[in-house]
Amino acid sequence: MISTAEISFYPLQEEYKPLIKEFIAKLQTYSGLRVTPGSTSTYAVGDYDRLMECMTEIMAWSHEEQGKGVFVVKFLPGYEAK
Repeated sequence: MISTAEISFYPLQEEYKPLIKEFIAKLQTYSGLRVTPGSTSTYAVGDYDRLMECMTEIMAWSHEEQGKGVFVVKFLPGYEAK
């Protein structure tokens, strides 16, 4: 089932902009996802199982590589954002 995640990422560091750009660039490397960055959030669209797998991996990567951060994510199963 195709699904959408709307992701807002807030690194808990003073120099946060490069970390957000790095997060988006990393998210764009995942096969099977269509990633659309926006001014306040990023859409990731793909098969539900693949989307959840990628979200789990990228949040762990972010914590390990970038430190603490807050993720606000809306999952829309069965919806394909355009």
